[in-house]
Amino acid sequence: MASKHIIEATGLYKTFGSVTPAKDITVNIDAQSVVGLIGTNGAGKTTFVNMLTGYIKPDRGEIVFRGKRITGLAPRKITRLGIARSFQIPQLFGSQTARENIEIALAISGLSADLANESLARLGVLEFADMISGTLPEGVRKLLDIALAMVCKPEVLLLDEPTSGVAAEEKFDVMNRVLDAARVLGITVLFVEHDMEIVRRYSDRVLAFCDGRILADGTPDVVLADAQVRELIIGETVAVVPSSGNTANAAGEVAHA
Repeated sequence: MASKHIIEATGLYKTFGSVTPAKDITVNIDAQSVVGLIGTNGAGKTTFVNMLTGYIKPDRGEIVFRGKRITGLAPRKITRLGIARSFQIPQLFGSQTARENIEIALAISGLSADLANESLARLGVLEFADMISGTLPEGVRKLLDIALAMVCKPEVLLLDEPTSGVAAEEKFDVMNRVLDAARVLGITVLFVEHDMEIVRRYSDRVLAFCDGRILADGTPDVVLADAQVRELIIGETVAVVPSSGNTANAAGEVAHA
């Protein structure tokens, strides 16, 4: 019988000098689930994402995707297998139009440029197709960047702070568009997020990282009510209140995770 787990990570361990952002991380991810990853800066969540996508090779441990071992494979190979990602800072060609950015991504994936409009429409940004991407509002740039990651219709999509830098009133719209598109395509989504209201509203499951380990794992209501999570994570990031656009210190995760 085939496993329902699309990703199986076992015993992941990673050190950078005296810092160990991954200490025996073991977790399975169910297909077509939406998983929120939370934790203070340096807790290990971005390191976990980087290991899943090949940007960092674990010192030990194993990552299996759809039954195939992918530990240590190059990012491009992992993308071709069906795992894509976006970054906290959109990776766009700022002097190119939105459509041209998509066409470049399609060409890299060996797909027809004729799919550009479909890719833009999927995230609701077709109206910006002929605008220079560097001039677009941050929320639209985020959606365009995620559209780039989705051009090849991956099976798993990893998002690093998809609402970081986005105006408070636009955050829910960004998440709604992304997750609506993911549901249509049957994509499993993992997203790193500091806004606890976004995490509560959109996650099926939450993984709370602390000191390189998974401190808590469960539904949003259970994890966000956990005493240790509230003390060690929520108390150091943001309170569980409606979205306020607070993304303080978000950039530090990339440098220190």
